Amino acid sequence: MIKSMATVLISAALVVSAPASAHTEEHFDAIDTPHGGQMRMAGPYHLELVAQEKDIVLYVTDHGDNKVSTDGGVGKASFQVGKAKPKDSIKLEPAGDNILKGTGDFKLTPETTIVVFVKLPDQEPQSTRFTPLKPKAKASEKPQEKKPAGSTSGHEHHHMHH
Repeated sequence: MIKSMATVLISAALVVSAPASAHTEEHFDAIDTPHGGQMRMAGPYHLELVAQEKDIVLYVTDHGDNKVSTDGGVGKASFQVGKAKPKDSIKLEPAGDNILKGTGDFKLTPETTIVVFVKLPDQEPQSTRFTPLKPKAKASEKPQEKKPAGSTSGHEHHHMHH
């Protein structure tokens, strides 16, 4: 028992000391998710949201990407555009396996944020935010590589001959 407790403490210390661990939004946006949705972390869960026309499907896994049963759980997805208060929300219900699913009328734009709330039996409620249509940052477009406005490569000076 003592050994496993030490292991838990060491693991916890590692997580705390490495804030740039694998669970940043950038990390999730850069990986291919199992169902092609957007993945976020919420407490002990990884939540993958797949938003299709009128359907919200939420896949619940743990940090080891093992399926977490949603049996007896409840969820809610609230839709927020820009800074406005969320106006539409859809109830998410267990749909077998590790899935919470809901249907409703909603429109997604790149500005749409979906705030998802999940409560599974005997677990603390968790919530997280998704932006399903937000353009993914491409690894090749790092902002710091832009040249300063003043510098030009030789071809940009066109001499006008009159």
